[in-house]
Amino acid sequence: MKVLFDTDVLLDVALRRPEFFADSARVLSWAEANPGDAAVAWHTLSNLFYLVGPDGRDFIRDLLEFVEVAPVGTEDMRAALGFPMKDLEDAMQASAALAFAARHIITRNLVDYRQSPVPAIKPAGFLQLIGS
Repeated sequence: MKVLFDTDVLLDVALRRPEFFADSARVLSWAEANPGDAAVAWHTLSNLFYLVGPDGRDFIRDLLEFVEVAPVGTEDMRAALGFPMKDLEDAMQASAALAFAARHIITRNLVDYRQSPVPAIKPAGFLQLIGS
């Protein structure tokens, strides 16, 4: 099952956020065991580096061993601009998810993805869905 990771889930792991780390780390472990089934948007990687700092390079390098970068371009950005979503960054995530043929966007931010063409699911919900 193909999924796209939103930035918040990756930050949970990279920054070891106590409240969210366990479920987000388990989802990344699932992705590592299922290479090719998980992706990130291109801009997620720069956001990660900006928010994590210099250690972000190592995190991103490790992540790219088992997570793909969604294949997006101009038409995907045009699509994102047309989605009925308030936050353009979230719309870009949704467009990247479509380009990757993802079944879900894994995020803790379900509210901002209500109008997404790809349904959002929390890490705990995804783990329940896959029986993990």
